[in-house]
Amino acid sequence: MGSFGLTEILIIVFIIILLFGGRKIPELAKGLGEGFRSFKKGLKGDDSEEKKQ
Repeated sequence: MGSFGLTEILIIVFIIILLFGGRKIPELAKGLGEGFRSFKKGLKGDDSEEKKQ
C-alpha cells in the first residue's frame, strides 16, 4: 500500500463531509484532539495527580 496523494485525501475529506455534515466536523475534531491529549498525558504519566493522593 502506497502513500496517499492529494486526490485521495480530497476524496476522503469530501466523503467525511457528506457523511457527517459541515457542522459536525469541528465537534469531531475537538473530540479527537481531546482524545490525543488524554492519551499523551496517560503515556507520560501525570505526576500532579499522583502527588494529590
